[in-house]
Amino acid sequence: MEQESELVTGEAVVLDVRAAKLASRGLAMIIDVALQLIALFVAVLVLSQVAAFGDEALALTLFLVTLVLIMVGYPVIFETLSRGRTLGKMALGLRVVRTDGGPVRFRHALVRGLAGFFIDFWALGLLGVVAVVTSLLSPDGRRVGDYLAGTLVIRERMPASRTPYVGMPPQLAHWASQLDLSRLPNELALAVRQYLSRTSELRPEAVEALGYGLAQQVAVTIGAPVPPGVPAWAYLSAVLAERRRRDQAKLQPAVQYGPPVPVTQPVPVAPPVPVAQPYPQAAAPVPVAQPEPENPFTPPG
Repeated sequence: MEQESELVTGEAVVLDVRAAKLASRGLAMIIDVALQLIALFVAVLVLSQVAAFGDEALALTLFLVTLVLIMVGYPVIFETLSRGRTLGKMALGLRVVRTDGGPVRFRHALVRGLAGFFIDFWALGLLGVVAVVTSLLSPDGRRVGDYLAGTLVIRERMPASRTPYVGMPPQLAHWASQLDLSRLPNELALAVRQYLSRTSELRPEAVEALGYGLAQQVAVTIGAPVPPGVPAWAYLSAVLAERRRRDQAKLQPAVQYGPPVPVTQPVPVAPPVPVAQPYPQAAAPVPVAQPEPENPFTPPG
């Protein structure tokens, strides 16, 4: 389970990131431990050949050095070279960053690796009990090594945002084409777009209240009040759709005109001779006017 976390950079800019919690970090840890055990098994097979020649002290020393290199050096080397990712974190789309949002360096990876070996997992961690308890108590899912190193594990693979297409209400197309949208700021347009993307998630009274407030701000900015009988969401949709249409028109390439075509005088043509019809033609049916619906605007789905 993940939740959004706020990181504040050195320039006092708040970053909204999604912190990786216990489930995703646990899966990444299982992958890393499996790879470490495989490497350790291969190292034991090689060192057993050294012990077979009778030099058991050398084999034991090499085994301890190899154990430290695999259990501590593996995360330190990978997180340093790949800027906060081990093979398990790469598979799960996770990355270790500093609490200010910057990339980790060797000292951060070294502190996390040593704390993970001695405190969080192996030596004094009771096979990961300390890390699990600390991660559950932390709002950002941080373990002891993260607190000591000043780091945080975040998710890089975010689900695609479902931003709906803001369409132009047909009843307001001609009205919106005459608006002056040059004074509409980008911040207000972004707030309107976010509001329109969440109308299906809010209660009707909240949709009406938020829409009315945004419509009044837009009306004051562009100098065009909401037409009578038009809902706030339809007014905002028309403004955004017209703004998008004008922006797209600016991106269209200029039309290339060829050489002028000479104009020739039209040749007079004799009027057609009326031909008598053998049977009278039936009169065209008179179209019946359909009654207009009471509310022509349909709220966005």
